[in-house]
Amino acid sequence: MLQHVHSNYEIDLFKALIAAAQEISGCEDAGNKSLRVIADHVRACSFLVLDGVLPSNEGRGYVLRRIIRRAVRHLWKLGGLQADGSFWRMVEALVAQMGEAYPDLAKRQSFIEQVLRSEEAAFVQTLDAGMVHLNDFLAAASGELGGEALFQLHDTYGCPPDLIADILREKGAHLAEGAMAEYEQAMQAQRERARAASKFAGASGLPAELVARLKATAFCGYEGTEAEDCEVVALLRDGMPVESLAVGEQGVVMLDRTPFYAESGGQVGDAGRLCGHAGSDFEVLDTVKLSGVFHGHSGRLAAGVLRVGDRVRASVDAERRRGTVLNHSATHLLHAALRQVLGEHVQQKGSLVAPDRLRFDFSHFQAVSRSELATIEAMVNAEIRRNAEAEVHNMGMQEALDFGALALFGEKYGENVRVLRMGAFSTELCGGTHVSRTGDIGLFKIVSEGGVAAGVRRVEAVTGEGAMALVAENEGRLDEVASLVGGGRGEVAERIRQMLERNKRLERELESLRARAAAEATGDLAGSAVDVQGIKVVAARLEGADGKQLREAIDQLRSALGDAVIVLAGASNGKVALAAGVSGSAQQHVKAGEILGHVARGIGGKGGGRPDMAQGGGDDTPGLPAILEGLPRWVEAQLTGGDK
Repeated sequence: MLQHVHSNYEIDLFKALIAAAQEISGCEDAGNKSLRVIADHVRACSFLVLDGVLPSNEGRGYVLRRIIRRAVRHLWKLGGLQADGSFWRMVEALVAQMGEAYPDLAKRQSFIEQVLRSEEAAFVQTLDAGMVHLNDFLAAASGELGGEALFQLHDTYGCPPDLIADILREKGAHLAEGAMAEYEQAMQAQRERARAASKFAGASGLPAELVARLKATAFCGYEGTEAEDCEVVALLRDGMPVESLAVGEQGVVMLDRTPFYAESGGQVGDAGRLCGHAGSDFEVLDTVKLSGVFHGHSGRLAAGVLRVGDRVRASVDAERRRGTVLNHSATHLLHAALRQVLGEHVQQKGSLVAPDRLRFDFSHFQAVSRSELATIEAMVNAEIRRNAEAEVHNMGMQEALDFGALALFGEKYGENVRVLRMGAFSTELCGGTHVSRTGDIGLFKIVSEGGVAAGVRRVEAVTGEGAMALVAENEGRLDEVASLVGGGRGEVAERIRQMLERNKRLERELESLRARAAAEATGDLAGSAVDVQGIKVVAARLEGADGKQLREAIDQLRSALGDAVIVLAGASNGKVALAAGVSGSAQQHVKAGEILGHVARGIGGKGGGRPDMAQGGGDDTPGLPAILEGLPRWVEAQLTGGDK
C-alpha cells in the first residue's frame, strides 16, 4: 500500500531481487513466476543459514534443503544453471538490499554463499538424472506417475513429491490414482528398516525395587584409578538382582562408590578388576550408567564367590584409562580448532573417546579440505606444545556460560556443571576424565575425515603412542613405495608423477587403436546391413566393446546408412552391453527403446532411452545370436503392423 502497488513482488525489495534473478538466469520475461520463487527463496534460505540451520535430511535442516532445491529447480527450468552454480549468486543482491538493516547478513555473506553453493552443486548432480528418469517413467506409463516411481525419484535422486508435482503440472501429466498412498507405504517401510538397523542392545535401566533403595553411585575416579573398601550394594545376573555370583558367571556389580568411569559423553567405560577381601576376583570388561545415576561394572567373576555386602578393592586398568584420557582432552582441542578454522557453525554431533582412538562428528556443509585438515592438526599440536594447565571448575550453569564454556546443543545439564578449561584455547562443559596439562597428550594425528550424514562430517584421530605408531607406519609405507618406484623418499612424488604421465600417454594410444579398430569394424558392419523395405538393419555382436564404443559405432553407422535400425551387443565376462539406434525415416515406424526392449527381454535384461538412441544390458546367453539374427524379421513386422 505504501508503495502503491498491487503485489508483494512489486515492492522495491522484491523488484531488485527479481532483477538479479533475471540477470543470473538469463530470463527475458520479467513477469516469469519462477523469478518470484527464486527471489523469495533466497531470503528464506539466507536467514535460515544465518540462524545456524544447515541443510540435512531431518528437521529444520530438511526444510532448508527443500527450499534450496525448489529454487534451484526453477533456475534449472529457466535454463539458468551455470557450471559452478547460480542460486548462491543471489546472496549478493540480498545483502545489497537488506545488509544495512541486518549487519550479520553482510558479515556472514561468504559463509551463506558457501552453504548454498555446496547444496546447489550436490542437487544439480542428481537433478538432471532425476528428470531423465521422470521422463522415462512418464513415457512408460502414458503420462501417469505411480507411487513406486515417485518413491524412487525421492529416495534416489532427492526430488520430493511437491517438486515432482510442480513438474507434472507443467508437463500436463498427473499422479496415478493411489500413487501417494503407495509412496507413503514405501516411505514407511524404509523408516522401519532404518529403525531396525539403528537398534542396539544394552541395559540402561534397573528394577524399580533397586532404584528405590539404592543411593546414586559416588564417583571418585577424578582423583585416581584405585579405591579401597568399596561395598557391593547390588549384583545383577541376566538383568535380575541376585545375592551372589559364582566363578565363571557373568554379571553386573554395583558399588557404593567407584573410581570406574561409566560410559558417558562419548567416553567409553573403564575396565579393570574388583578384588574382594575374601579372595574373589571380578574382571570388569565395561562400566555403564544404569538408570542415569548408578555405575554398573559389567564383566565375569574369575575367582571365588562375590556376595552383596562384600568389600572390594576397585582397580581401574590405568594404562587403558590413560589412553582414553589423552584422546578425550585432544577431542576438546580438536573441537576448538574446527570452530576456529571452519567457522562457529561447527557443533558437536557425536563422539567416541576410546583408549586407542578418538572419533568426532560435527556439523559442516562440505568436505574439509586437505589444507584445512593440516591447519587443524597443526593448531592442536601447537596447543599440546604450549602445555597449558587443564583447569577443572565446578559452578552453576549460568556462571559457566558467563565463564565462556561451550555447551552442546541438545544435551541436558544440571544446575551445577563441571567446566574444563585448557588455556585460552578451549573451555567446555564436560564430566569426563582429562590430562593435567595439554603437553601430556604428546602428539595428535588425524587419520581420516569423511561424511556420515547430510550436513555431518567425521574426523578420526589418534594421540600419544597411537600417533607415534601411525607416524612409524606411514614412514614404513613411504619407504616401501620408494623402493617400488626405484628412488629415495624425496623422489617418490616425482617418480609417481612420471609413471602417471606415462600411463596416460599409453591409455591415449590404446584408445586411438581401439577407435581405429572400431572404425574398421563399423565399415564391415555397414556392408553387412540387411535391407528391409528401404531401411538398413544391422544387428551384430562385438566382443569386448563397452557402452561408449557401441554408441560411437552406432553414430558412425547412422551417418553411413541414413535410414537405419542398428542394434549392437558388446560381450564381456558373461555380460552383454546393448545399444540401439534409429535414424532417418525408420523413426516414423520404430523407436530405439522398443527395439532394445525386444532384445533385452530375450536375454533377461533391461534398458531404455530416447526414441533415437537406447542402452541396456543383460546376460550373455546362448540365445543372443538367434535374437540378433531375427532382428530384420522383427523390424519388418513393425513396418507391416505385425506382432511385436
